[in-house]
Amino acid sequence: MSDTAGPLPAAADTGPVTTTGRRADRRSRPVAGRWGGVAELRADLVPALRLTAALVLTGIPAGLLWWALAPREDYRVLADGGVEALGDTSAELFAADDAVFVLILAGLGLLAGIAAWSLRRRRGVTVLVALAVGTGLAGLLAWQLGELLGPGPTADELSDVGSTVTTRLELASMPALAVGPFVAVLVYVVATLLAAGEDLGRD
Repeated sequence: MSDTAGPLPAAADTGPVTTTGRRADRRSRPVAGRWGGVAELRADLVPALRLTAALVLTGIPAGLLWWALAPREDYRVLADGGVEALGDTSAELFAADDAVFVLILAGLGLLAGIAAWSLRRRRGVTVLVALAVGTGLAGLLAWQLGELLGPGPTADELSDVGSTVTTRLELASMPALAVGPFVAVLVYVVATLLAAGEDLGRD
């Protein structure tokens, strides 16, 4: 009786493993949390355009609010061609106009960021871009509307002795236009960072 072990059973021949087979197997495996890519962007495009249009229209009430709240001063036209202030004058008048505008756009950006995040089914990059563009255009519309409603005195008004004229409504600091988009995007990004899952709770 031999004390040597017999030959080991041959391993089953599974055939050659090709690189192509590995790639096909890798493609067939589902990847958890995989980004939808172009399909997701296309699905979000129309809602994002609607959001942008809605945000742009909010520039109308924002401009009306700026025109109503921004301080301006009244002057009386004198016979020598000069003007006399009616009441106390303020050296910070134009700064106050800018401050009111900034506060209005900051409030608009806050509400816009919350509203955009509430679109649970469309949370993503497309809505974020629409949020920034929409609030930016809303700020531009509010600026132009406010200055249109609050023009300065004309040459004829300044030549009418004894008449009362009002200073124009003017935005002196152009960087104030960036306040709305900045606040809106900041609110959206903070909400994204606080989201529990990588899918941002998207349905």
